[in-house]
Amino acid sequence: MDIKVSWVGNAAFEGESSSGHKVLMDGPTEGGGNNLGPRPMEMLLLGTGGCSSYDVISILKKARQKVNGCEAMISSVRADSEPKIFTKIHIFFRISGVNLKEKQVKRAVSLSAEKYCSASIMLGATANITHDYEIIQVEDTT
Repeated sequence: MDIKVSWVGNAAFEGESSSGHKVLMDGPTEGGGNNLGPRPMEMLLLGTGGCSSYDVISILKKARQKVNGCEAMISSVRADSEPKIFTKIHIFFRISGVNLKEKQVKRAVSLSAEKYCSASIMLGATANITHDYEIIQVEDTT
């Protein structure tokens, strides 16, 4: 996987993924930026949320669960001094679907955390990462 990050002025950088997608990252105004995009450290958490959510949905679909929604809310704590690495990360999943089985949701979250999500497992080398979930049962409209 190869990416390119280009400085576009002030505290803004454009990232281009190996798949050709672009994203603008920017700093806060007090740091010389224009607040036009997420901060690079926010991008790490966004990637982790995307990676984890992808796993959870994929595992639930393979388990034939009728999942129709998944949100990952991530809270974090960073070290006070440089380098300001993440020291704590909590991922809370809100998963909705028809007749979702708690055993399957718990399994999906655990498998993502312990085996599949490269991003969270990598961040877990320096941060204490915890996971939790809520299941929202919805009516079958089919």
